[in-house]
Amino acid sequence: MIDHHAALIQTMFLVSAADADMTDAELGIIGEVVSFLPVFRGYDNSKLGATLEECAKFLGQEDGLELGLKAIREALPPKLRETAYAIACDVVAVDGEATQEELRILELLRHRLGIDRLIAAAIERGARARFMTV
Repeated sequence: MIDHHAALIQTMFLVSAADADMTDAELGIIGEVVSFLPVFRGYDNSKLGATLEECAKFLGQEDGLELGLKAIREALPPKLRETAYAIACDVVAVDGEATQEELRILELLRHRLGIDRLIAAAIERGARARFMTV
């Protein structure tokens, strides 16, 4: 069983790794989220690299995606599930384009975490607006 910090990090890792191309921008936003969001108060930032490695090992198992989604759902209290979806959307939006693989993972997350479709659309629109460039 993972804790809520690891579940949130695993959520971001999952969407970043979805297209087999973890960009510097995606890794950067993961670091920023962990450093600045209130939900990560009390998390030792020096453990981020090790937590990401654990995520890679966990998801590298047979049925890793399903196991990962289940672990995320079990580790997150209901009040943090929208937060998890929001930070996943930020990771997808940070490099300016969403791949089909990333969109599929977001869809799976939405379903597994029980995020209402309209709430998900609002979260997605907010992420798009935050990372829009001229």
